[in-house]
Amino acid sequence: QLQLVESGGGLVQPGGSLRLSCATSGFTLDDYFIGWFRQAPGKEREFVSAISWSGGTTYYADSVKGRFTISRDNAKNTVSLQMNRLKPEDTAVYYCAAVLFLRENYYSSVSEYRHWGQGTQVTVSS
Repeated sequence: QLQLVESGGGLVQPGGSLRLSCATSGFTLDDYFIGWFRQAPGKEREFVSAISWSGGTTYYADSVKGRFTISRDNAKNTVSLQMNRLKPEDTAVYYCAAVLFLRENYYSSVSEYRHWGQGTQVTVSS
């Protein structure tokens, strides 16, 4: 059974850092395109970052570009999201998601991803 499990969330002060991990099982990770999304209370789920099957191409939302870094270790079945210089507006539940076949340029579309984790809460507050 395909599973994605996020971890690493928590409470951090503005300007701080967190590293989220997405542990995967039940499938061959390098066959899948992986995305990170987030959802704040009362808001729609939004794209944060994505990484191609081999890890050679990465994508970021404008709001996190230069602060967040996505990476993957297919041998360890893990995808990570390093988040630096966190802001209060980064507060949300963060989800990792996987898709086997991704339409070109649809990496930021929630509906493209077939498999989702349960999410991990990130709170940025002083």
